[in-house]
Amino acid sequence: MPVIMVANPKGGVGKSTLATNLAGYYARQGYPVMLGDTDRQQSARTWLGLRDPALPRIQSWELDGSGSVRTPKGVSHVVLDTPAGLAGERLKELLKVTDRVIVPLQPSIFDILATREFLDELAERKAVRAGHASIGVVGMRVDARTRAADQLQRFVEGLGLPVLGYLRDTQNYVQLAAHGLTVWDVAASRVEKDIAQWQSLLDWMGPG
Repeated sequence: MPVIMVANPKGGVGKSTLATNLAGYYARQGYPVMLGDTDRQQSARTWLGLRDPALPRIQSWELDGSGSVRTPKGVSHVVLDTPAGLAGERLKELLKVTDRVIVPLQPSIFDILATREFLDELAERKAVRAGHASIGVVGMRVDARTRAADQLQRFVEGLGLPVLGYLRDTQNYVQLAAHGLTVWDVAASRVEKDIAQWQSLLDWMGPG
């Protein structure tokens, strides 16, 4: 069961955009997928509450009587959205069950510097050093043809990590999220440019 964690301790970098749309992709492919929010606020559950039941199903954590959470039976893919400030023991525990870590990063020098420490911490974790968890970076709200994108590319490659692609700055994601939707839930002609930008990330994820 692939477990994909979307993580960056900095807030407002696009974690939920990546996590919800990745879960939406797997659901559209017919996989029983769970979108889990490791934050106590459970904002992913709120987003799922906006989602039309007629759409491909995305499941959430199951809660037992004690308030503990668990993955529903039958789930084949897990996507984890994580809170700002993720570090230390909490990060260590999540990495034990994670196969791939996707780090969203905006191409400003301030975001790059703020994320550097987190990427260094990831590199030192046992699961990453042993090859159990792979790391990739996605440039968020960026035009791949700009100087800022080049700066991001050089920074990430200098760390020995792959840049999995760039998602442009568009209101499509904002408007779709407000209705519990992803780019995979609407007519392809409406989000053609956005879907094309996902291909390199999906190739990195591999089949299924």
